Amino acid sequence: MPRLATQIEAILYLKGKPLSLAEIAECAGCDREAAEDALLELMADYAHRDSALEVVETPAGYSLQLRAAFGNIMQNLVPAELGVGALRTLAAIALKQPIAQTELIELRGSGAYQHVQELIELGFVQRRRQSEGRSYWLQVTTKFHQHFEVDRLVPPMHAPSKS
Repeated sequence: MPRLATQIEAILYLKGKPLSLAEIAECAGCDREAAEDALLELMADYAHRDSALEVVETPAGYSLQLRAAFGNIMQNLVPAELGVGALRTLAAIALKQPIAQTELIELRGSGAYQHVQELIELGFVQRRRQSEGRSYWLQVTTKFHQHFEVDRLVPPMHAPSKS
């Protein structure tokens, strides 16, 4: 039988979310004190090894997570989680770029302000201030093209009429 610290490591990995001490003890089939001792042992073990992972206590409970130093790798490798609204806003920007933020808000509603901020933070959209006016021009970035495997966006060509 693996040691309790190793069992708790497996529990944290499999659950994939922060767990309270009581939840950990219940999953491991031990009392809270034994779970706490094993958890401290596990935390010390991770603190002294050269690992991309760490066990931390968060406000929501104990969690096995990627060390902050690897955040940039995660952003490049793990697809961004975008809600339907943000995806629709991104699609509107991609299809109509460059688009004035005011025009986008007219199309998508005031919720698009938050979507634009999220898309900028994720690196899918860039904005630049208009030379005339108070709005911004929005357009997709190279990261958008790479992430969504889009070579380029071209408006559909209409076939010439044969008259």
